[in-house]
Amino acid sequence: MARIPGGEFLMGCADFYPEERPVRRVQIDGFWMDEHPVTVAEFRRFVKATGHVTWAEIAPDPAQYPDALPELLVPGSLVFTGSSGPVDLSDHRNWWAWVPGADWRHPEGPGSTVHGRELHPVTHVAHADALAYAEWAGKHLPTETEWERAARGGLEGAVFCWGDEFAPRGRPMANVWQGEFPWQNLSSARFQRTTPVGRFPANGFDLHDMAGNVWEWTSDEFRPGHNGGPQSPCCGPQGRPGRADPLRRVIKGGSHLCAPNYCLRYRPAARQGEPIDTTTSHIGFRCVLREAA
Repeated sequence: MARIPGGEFLMGCADFYPEERPVRRVQIDGFWMDEHPVTVAEFRRFVKATGHVTWAEIAPDPAQYPDALPELLVPGSLVFTGSSGPVDLSDHRNWWAWVPGADWRHPEGPGSTVHGRELHPVTHVAHADALAYAEWAGKHLPTETEWERAARGGLEGAVFCWGDEFAPRGRPMANVWQGEFPWQNLSSARFQRTTPVGRFPANGFDLHDMAGNVWEWTSDEFRPGHNGGPQSPCCGPQGRPGRADPLRRVIKGGSHLCAPNYCLRYRPAARQGEPIDTTTSHIGFRCVLREAA
């Protein structure tokens, strides 16, 4: 873990999406944060020690999903499929699919494995799964304020975790979508999905993957906007198919699916409200340890 110093910092951003406004100065105590998202190997140790069964491995309760088709009431998760060409960006069904049997061990569904991806961030974890891991580890999920403080790395008001330039001297600083989403990814083959943690440079607080790779759960309930404004959701479907509107928690950091033409959210201020029952191939988490008062 890396120690994040306490103090004041500017939170939010006025230049991008409405839910990030307004910019405000906040005070925070020091804390410790995982240097990278929880990996497949770390999550596997937790499951082996506790017998935990993740949300994606449990069939949905029909009473909780009254509008779901019967064939969807099976264990599964949401998997990014992409498209063969330009599509309507207002309809996430053009690049997401509910895949029976997809879970943290089978990221793309039955037949896929995490063999060789032990150092990648674990995915297909619901908010409750992240909470269970944190409790087992003797830690907590970060608040949104803690997460943003850590992501900024001590840079006051910078656009990105590393500064204001997306690719300084042409060097990629995070695993994000290159090209036109969701059909043209110009990244090399090894960057088409998640990448091993620590592949890209750390920020000023020695934290890796605070931008891109996977979105990360926080403990805060989502409000439509810091100023009461609307949310402009991106990247993923807003909940399991057939579910009425559930409680949402804030996710931060963007993912490997964020692209300038659709979802420029690989920034510290970016935020999204995600239903707590959602599991996808692009959401993970990391933990914090708070210092005694």
